[in-house]
Amino acid sequence: MNYKNLLTNFEDGILTVTINRPKALNALNRQTLDDLRQLFEKDALELEGLSGIILTGAGDKSFVAGADISEFTGLDAQGGLDMAQNGHDIFFSIERFPKPVIAAVGGYALGGGCELAMSCHIRVVSNKALFGQPEVNLGLIPGYGGTQRLIQYIGKGRALEILMTADMIDAQKALNWGLANHVVPHGEEVKKAKEILKKIGKKAPVAVSKAIAAVNAFFESQKDGFEQEVIEFAQTVNTEDFKEGASAFLEKRKAVFVGK
Repeated sequence: MNYKNLLTNFEDGILTVTINRPKALNALNRQTLDDLRQLFEKDALELEGLSGIILTGAGDKSFVAGADISEFTGLDAQGGLDMAQNGHDIFFSIERFPKPVIAAVGGYALGGGCELAMSCHIRVVSNKALFGQPEVNLGLIPGYGGTQRLIQYIGKGRALEILMTADMIDAQKALNWGLANHVVPHGEEVKKAKEILKKIGKKAPVAVSKAIAAVNAFFESQKDGFEQEVIEFAQTVNTEDFKEGASAFLEKRKAVFVGK
């Protein structure tokens, strides 16, 4: 794996991906987005033995502090449409990734950073984390899915207040509102994310993938989530993992899953 703005470490089935632009507070520029696309749409899909991904940011201050605003200036409507669509496509590739993806948020998760964290399946955040969508301060709205995913996590009224006031919310409020799954002492977010992925890694890989697909279907307008659940369930009962899991349960032993 060779990227300009990402650092990767693959160990014990867990791929840790660090957005590496600390001087820019890990702001998402075009190159970083291109790297993320390469990772989630090709490289990680081909990585043998992968059980999950942790996405985090370099440095002590920021997960991702937003998009690189210098790249927005001079855009016309078509340029804005292309930029937003590119971001949507990449973040959907994260949300739909068949292995669990955890955002380990150690500081600012603002604008595009908040949107990136929300595209991950789980968010583990430090007690110094701050979330927000401050785009109205620039005369913009979120363009990478923020207006839609924020509603899913915290509800319409709270989402609208955040979007219109540009107020930030701290880690505890993010936890209380459902945006964060866990709050840990600063610096321990990657460690906690690894603990969660190791626990998930002991479960049936096919079933985990099907659970991701079924949950995502609830929020996709062209799909019936209940119908998708039926389809995904039907596909799990014919797997080697189900046969092993059922046998292990009946025999009162620990299941050994093979991901088939």
